[in-house]
Amino acid sequence: MQEYLLIIMRTVFLYFLVLFVFRMMGKRELGELSILDVAVYVLIAEVAALALEDVDKPFLKSVLPILLLFTIQYINAIFILKNKRLRDVIDGDPTIIVRDGIILEHEMAKQRYNLDDLFQQMREQGVSSIQTISFAFLEQSGKLSIYKKDDPAFILPIIVDGYLDVKHLRLIGKTEEWLEDELRAQGIYSPKSVFYASYEEGKLHVQLKSRKNST
Repeated sequence: MQEYLLIIMRTVFLYFLVLFVFRMMGKRELGELSILDVAVYVLIAEVAALALEDVDKPFLKSVLPILLLFTIQYINAIFILKNKRLRDVIDGDPTIIVRDGIILEHEMAKQRYNLDDLFQQMREQGVSSIQTISFAFLEQSGKLSIYKKDDPAFILPIIVDGYLDVKHLRLIGKTEEWLEDELRAQGIYSPKSVFYASYEEGKLHVQLKSRKNST
């Protein structure tokens, strides 16, 4: 009887512990989880399952790996939030697979993404022809985001969290010198002070970082 009571208590405690850990890791849809997120969630689930199976093992030793995984992931999330380059290294960066109706074969090869994958995700989104696509982005989660030519123009971010996206700048046909001139015209002398910038309707739109984040 005492053993059953112990299992019940462990189960209830682990349920609320795992719920708390997942809640503290932030809100993200299942399809938006990065590879790192999935790996951590699977490890936590495995550790929790072992803690329920092995009732003879001290409970603290069973719970400790969950707390360590949570701590690592939480600290990692803080660093990722503050550093765009680190975020791109860990989570990856969206890849343009189709541009103006042309499939970018070399980008697909780098991501080990084949035509069958592309056609499947096009069918799932009701897109029948490559020629109707303006941009198709392969997201970090593996999901394909498609923008058609008759949709409103997709706006590419030029500066994100103080970091200049040179690739996007080239896609809109602009140079770094042009961007520096535009920023100086608005009294901005470093991209580091910019939270977000985009080029829309022939004008550079800039949102500066808050004073707290700039210091």
